[in-house]
Amino acid sequence: MTDGDASGEVRSIVTAPEAGAAPELHETAEILPEGVEGDRYRRGEGTFRLDGCAVTLVAAEALDAVRDETGTDVADGRHRRNVVVEGFGPGLDDLLQATVAVGDARLRPTRRRPPCAHLEALAGAEGLASALQNRGGLCCDVVEPGRVAVGDPVGVAEPDPRTAGVAIADRLREESAAGGNRPGSHGE
Repeated sequence: MTDGDASGEVRSIVTAPEAGAAPELHETAEILPEGVEGDRYRRGEGTFRLDGCAVTLVAAEALDAVRDETGTDVADGRHRRNVVVEGFGPGLDDLLQATVAVGDARLRPTRRRPPCAHLEALAGAEGLASALQNRGGLCCDVVEPGRVAVGDPVGVAEPDPRTAGVAIADRLREESAAGGNRPGSHGE
């Protein structure tokens, strides 16, 4: 992980063995190239398999906010996201397109995973989809498979290209503003 970046930890790991099946909580899981071992989407069997994600992340803070706002506690996995991460606030958008270290695995969040009416029906929690709006988690590609356990660290291993480009541009502007009189610069 890079120093200074937001970091957190894995709060829970969730799979559902087949479409519509009750979610199962795990202390550890293997993230394979196609997804989480034992999860329906890894086998291409999820309800939304044509728009499925290899791995889904959701913020623990978002689930806590849903509980506080609605009284519905989905810590039992009824949110139907694979990895609950804590320490990033209720939204995870800052992780989009970054490479994220989750335990031994490396994931790349590619897009938001909005909640749907089907999730609400499976969870048996009226209003859950609305409560999760704009905080339903992220779809991730698997960059590097690995083992993940509850309590494992989570952090940005490589920033997204946009953020990295801005950091480089900022550093070049700072160097230019300093007059370029450092050893090794063209101002010698």
